[in-house]
Amino acid sequence: MKINALVARDAAKPLSSDQIALRPVQQQDVKIEILYCGVCHSDLHMARNEWAVSRYPLVPGHEIVGRVVETGAEVTHFKAGDIVGVGVMVDSCRECHFCQQKEEQYCESGFVATYNGIDKVTGDSTWGGYAQNVVVDQHFVVSVPQTLPLAGVAPLLCAGVTVWSPLRHFGVKAGDKVGVVGLGGLGHMAVKLANAMGAEVTLFTTSPAKGADAKRLGAKHVVVSRDAQQMAEAQTSLDFIIDCVSAPHDLDPYLATLKTNGRLVLVGIPEQPHQSPNVTPMVNRRLSISGSSIGSIQETQEMLDFCGKHNIIADIELIAGEQIESAFARMLQGDVKYRFVIDVQATRW
Repeated sequence: MKINALVARDAAKPLSSDQIALRPVQQQDVKIEILYCGVCHSDLHMARNEWAVSRYPLVPGHEIVGRVVETGAEVTHFKAGDIVGVGVMVDSCRECHFCQQKEEQYCESGFVATYNGIDKVTGDSTWGGYAQNVVVDQHFVVSVPQTLPLAGVAPLLCAGVTVWSPLRHFGVKAGDKVGVVGLGGLGHMAVKLANAMGAEVTLFTTSPAKGADAKRLGAKHVVVSRDAQQMAEAQTSLDFIIDCVSAPHDLDPYLATLKTNGRLVLVGIPEQPHQSPNVTPMVNRRLSISGSSIGSIQETQEMLDFCGKHNIIADIELIAGEQIESAFARMLQGDVKYRFVIDVQATRW
């Protein structure tokens, strides 16, 4: 089953249009015609082999929205014509403790990534969403609310659920005071979701110019983290912080803004470790630092349903596939508000 895709052949070359072979549709499989695919920063890392785990050829993309065009004989959850999504995972062991409790993202054997993973049927690499179609087991497919603009839904499948998962897991609720560090692809979704949950949101940013946009997205307060006076005024004011920055930085100033029993959750992964935080205030005020990785299939569906109810989508810039290299270059410069999304139907293969 040959389809067109944007393929990385090695770390030094740009992505180019080529053909790949999808696996035959299995009994539990759903074949999806891809309409939109978000461009995650991890796609660039993988295309350039910056994490030293890329296997070529490679087709990036794990923020997929599309239409079901074929189903296997045992598929019960979806039918042709359904609008669906696929995120970061397309399989897991299904048997370990975490899979059994519907937390596949922490599968003890490691989940199968949507791309650059090992397909459990063929043994070959999995292919991502920078392509015309994808074939996925129905368990790892989610329903997309029909009320939302589909291009803006695509980044919810990774960026959205990555911040939704800790907000829900740690019980953020209406009236809580929540800080968000960084206003990028993850951060802007954290602001929107926390605000819709009824939390009072404070955005921490190094750029004063982002203040107005942060308030448009739902932040009540904006703190410029390089301004010592503003950081001092924010001390012991927050219940919870979600840190979306993927560059190493000092965590102590953010810990200082937490109330006793407060929690700082890291969702960004820096290339170099953060410096060790000062333990004394953590002990004296029972502060916690946690991490959180993407979200389960159940959490992804809950997040999409919540977004459908509250009319939440990502802020995006729509591109055609042939613009992917310029989009990568702009993404490195922070020149996007706040996520590129490929219009697959508009792409010239």
